[in-house]
Amino acid sequence: QVRLVESGGGSVVAGGSLRLSCVFSGGTFSRYSLTWFHQAPGQDREFVFSASHSGAKYFSDSAEGRFAMSRDNTKNTVYLEMNALKPEDTGVYYCAAGRIEHSRSHLYYDDWGPGTQVTVSG
Repeated sequence: QVRLVESGGGSVVAGGSLRLSCVFSGGTFSRYSLTWFHQAPGQDREFVFSASHSGAKYFSDSAEGRFAMSRDNTKNTVYLEMNALKPEDTGVYYCAAGRIEHSRSHLYYDDWGPGTQVTVSG
């Protein structure tokens, strides 16, 4: 069974940076697309960035130019580098895994981590 564990969240001031990690286990990492979602308080989960099993990357408008995602197939880990953080980036960041190439909808992912909290004060 696939298991995902996120880490790296914390509290920063606006303009700061954080690096989130997501460790994957229980499956063949290279066959899965890994995607980051952001859930602000009282809101639905929104797509942030995805690194597909084919090597392609997809990102949201809000992430463009500020965030970067990488995957290390030797460590079964993906990273989300977040720069120029804004107060609206506050929320829980979830890592999700799927056998699909890509989807911006959280409904297409079956495997989720517990999330890591990011708080940006400004």
